[in-house]
Amino acid sequence: MKYMFLILLLVGLSCKEDKNTAKRVETTASQSSYNLEVYDYEDLKPLLNSEDDKLHVINFWATWCAPCIKELPYFESLTEDFSKDKVEVLLVSLDFPRQYKTKLIPYIEKHKLKSRIVALNDTDQNTWIPGIDKEWSGAIPATIIYKGDKRKFYEGSFTREELLTEIKQFLN
Repeated sequence: MKYMFLILLLVGLSCKEDKNTAKRVETTASQSSYNLEVYDYEDLKPLLNSEDDKLHVINFWATWCAPCIKELPYFESLTEDFSKDKVEVLLVSLDFPRQYKTKLIPYIEKHKLKSRIVALNDTDQNTWIPGIDKEWSGAIPATIIYKGDKRKFYEGSFTREELLTEIKQFLN
């Protein structure tokens, strides 16, 4: 009987929640100075169809997508590479909402991303995927490049050279 009580006591203590760990995570996340903009599809639509003289490059990505992460620096460099050409880059994160504070924001801050980043939080993929492009399967990375009436959708990742070639076609 003594042993049974001791075993139950040890099991009970080992299952006790470590409140210090939870506080550390909350404190770290709450100390972030990054203000993530979160949109549903209806709110995102105006960003996908701006009517101005800029070249718009919109990349759909996520921190859990290795090809997305590999090509992200190429998109980050566009604003600098084409500073006189009015290029605007928008990175649309498809990370899961529960991971915004634990993965997405820390990634943005660690890599000092300078492009505008928004998160798309809309569970109705059957509406927004074909709404973005009717040929899109929903796979990421995916990119829209447009200027004025000229618009092109790309499903898949870019090398730096491929991305620069596509951008130059829109600027000429």
